[in-house]
Amino acid sequence: MPILLNEADVRALLTMPTALAAVEDAFRQLAEGAALVHSRQRLHMPGKSYLHYMAAGDSRGGYMGLKIYTSSPGGLRFVIPLFDAGSGELLALIEADYLGQMRTGAASGVATKYMARQDAHTIGIVGTGSQARTQLEAVALVRKIASVRAFGRNAERREEFAKEMTERLKLPVTPVGSAKEALTGADIVITSTTANQPVVEGAWLKPGTHINAIGANFPQKRELQDEAIRRCGLIAVDSREQSKIEAGDLIHAFGNDPSRWESVRELAEIVGGQAPGRSSPQEITLFKSNGIAIEDIVVGGRVYAMAKERSIGREIEMWQRDLRSGRGRTT
Repeated sequence: MPILLNEADVRALLTMPTALAAVEDAFRQLAEGAALVHSRQRLHMPGKSYLHYMAAGDSRGGYMGLKIYTSSPGGLRFVIPLFDAGSGELLALIEADYLGQMRTGAASGVATKYMARQDAHTIGIVGTGSQARTQLEAVALVRKIASVRAFGRNAERREEFAKEMTERLKLPVTPVGSAKEALTGADIVITSTTANQPVVEGAWLKPGTHINAIGANFPQKRELQDEAIRRCGLIAVDSREQSKIEAGDLIHAFGNDPSRWESVRELAEIVGGQAPGRSSPQEITLFKSNGIAIEDIVVGGRVYAMAKERSIGREIEMWQRDLRSGRGRTT
């Protein structure tokens, strides 16, 4: 019988170290050809909400499923239906707002582990929302961070963010008054915004910087100036196919030259040892994150397994009568 895991259940079960290990495993599976991913699709009825959906299969864990969510002026609502890959049985319905924040942070943590300089110790971040929190938490687990400078447009919120993250990470997070002040000279740059226009200029990036850009996943949106993209010696994405559809930063910068996509690596290739994470200490590297379904399914599988071990979640009766009577066996 499937179980329902709500947001409180997920928060009780999922830690960032667990998310990091799961997401790294997801990219390694992709490198080995042991995982399947369908890119995000979006349904938009004029004047109505968006419906977004994406699918993946996790051979190692034995799961397959979807992440489905809606977005509207009233907010976002996320759910993962998780299935047994062998039997097709529905295992869980997982509320997935917090899970999505954690897996997105973990993806940047994995990218930082493989792409940032080993001695990187300062972070500049633009954006101070919920996604920014998990970005810092993940990156701080894979590098020995000494300090963070944070900028968000709302001064009160960035002060609150800096205070909260200083306490959570046990390192100084300083609120600053501009994106330039936050990013100039940083070893690791993180952008976690809803911006439509660039918030990062190429001139602010010092040699050897690693960038995690997570905010722009519509073709018309962007966080990075073209010059910032041009200065990157290595660009990695979670999925080239999906990035060609929705990575506005790269779509704008590459323009009408499709050959530029040929040099873009997938993070799975780097995690799997098929491509280097950087070629020199001076190289500027970029992970353009859009978020792919295999991250959700592998993390969701870990959450489900822990929930079963700890008897967390509420059983929900679905199809039981039809299955007992033999109906529902064919389509």
